Amino acid sequence: MNRKNITRLTVGFIVLLGMISLGYQSERKPDISTTKPTVFLHGYKGTFNSFGFMLDRFEDKYNWGNRALIYYVSAKGEISTRNLSKGRSEPPLVQVVFEDNRAGFTQSAAWFASVLKHMKQHYYVENVNLVGHSMGGIVSLEFLKQYNDKELYPKVDKFVAIASPFDGVYSEGYFQVNHGPAATDLIPGSAALEMLRERPFPEDISVLSIGSTGDKVAVPESLKSLRQIIPKEQLEEIVIEDKSLGHSGLHENQQVDQLIHSFLWKDRVQKLKMK
Repeated sequence: MNRKNITRLTVGFIVLLGMISLGYQSERKPDISTTKPTVFLHGYKGTFNSFGFMLDRFEDKYNWGNRALIYYVSAKGEISTRNLSKGRSEPPLVQVVFEDNRAGFTQSAAWFASVLKHMKQHYYVENVNLVGHSMGGIVSLEFLKQYNDKELYPKVDKFVAIASPFDGVYSEGYFQVNHGPAATDLIPGSAALEMLRERPFPEDISVLSIGSTGDKVAVPESLKSLRQIIPKEQLEEIVIEDKSLGHSGLHENQQVDQLIHSFLWKDRVQKLKMK
């Protein structure tokens, strides 16, 4: 075998390894239309790891669902997907990761809307649940208020906000180390936060807000401002009394796992038991 052929084989092998590492296990689309997917969105400066470990627990430890898809959104708003589906369909868990994880509320909500629109157009998804951590909860709320067109986007049934400071971050020290459009939007009294209060909230969505007394970023007072946005009959609030449970620890906490499961899938579990 000559050197040219060896080079071609080496390049081909590297490309194949790259495809496997990116999750190109099959050209077949994961079937996420038959059961309602739950879509997870990270917060400010968040990454794949923000919800990665929680979703590992949901799939492997609890057997609560199938990690079906990861959506990556570039800083230019371009969408790519990674298929993680293992042939299961119930219930699909979908993760969204923004390359620019410091963009403001409006831009982030537009990217999130493009993901959900893609899910409806390419995977025929009609209904979803949303779970957002920190600013991911705020961006989800912005989406719900600004992009409430069921012809273009899947209908949202339930929404979980984990450690989302809907009245902004009260700590001045936070803004000494965090800068950019998102940080500006998180300042209490910002125009972006005020806009969240201007449009009505959809009437047919149930909301759970989870926080902790140990969270120094999304303090309970900021979480509770959600009462000014969402009617009380649609809103459930839980603040865990634990001074050691901090902001990022909330998406690594098994009590939070159980609260999410009970809120999102309690009806489904009861139906399965009745069969």
